[in-house]
Amino acid sequence: MPTKTAAITTCIPVHRVVPFAHVADVQASLNFYALLGFLPGNTQRNHAGRLVWAWAQSENMKTGLTPAAIMFAQASGPVNPDDQAVLFYMHCLNVGALRAHLLASGVPDAGVFPPRDTRETQRGVAYATTYPVYMSEGELRVHDPDGYVILIGQCTPPTPL
Repeated sequence: MPTKTAAITTCIPVHRVVPFAHVADVQASLNFYALLGFLPGNTQRNHAGRLVWAWAQSENMKTGLTPAAIMFAQASGPVNPDDQAVLFYMHCLNVGALRAHLLASGVPDAGVFPPRDTRETQRGVAYATTYPVYMSEGELRVHDPDGYVILIGQCTPPTPL
């Protein structure tokens, strides 16, 4: 927080937010997020050769949409999905096709997401597509191998200028 004596004359705006998730297994996370179109970029290994950090980014699409990115780091302790107070919201052009791809790739079908009081945390699953009022084209709920929630809303590509 700037102090009263600090004079800020020019704002340098932040232009990109990249989620950074602590995970139990960086390679397993890269493998799972590859099913969502993320490709590994930079990676780091420890002295034993274990992958401990990675940057992944979606392919540069010709649709005019900005590629998405995410970073993973080896957690220093257990990853408890019930303690995660963050979710990742993503967009894609066809949530139905993405869900079909996930299921065909071996991601278990968890069916309809249950009500809060009957919910059991699942990892590495895809739920049925829903159609909430704010995302009428469809929204897919996926839990990654660490139990992080990924919500994927269907969007339409921007109209070319």
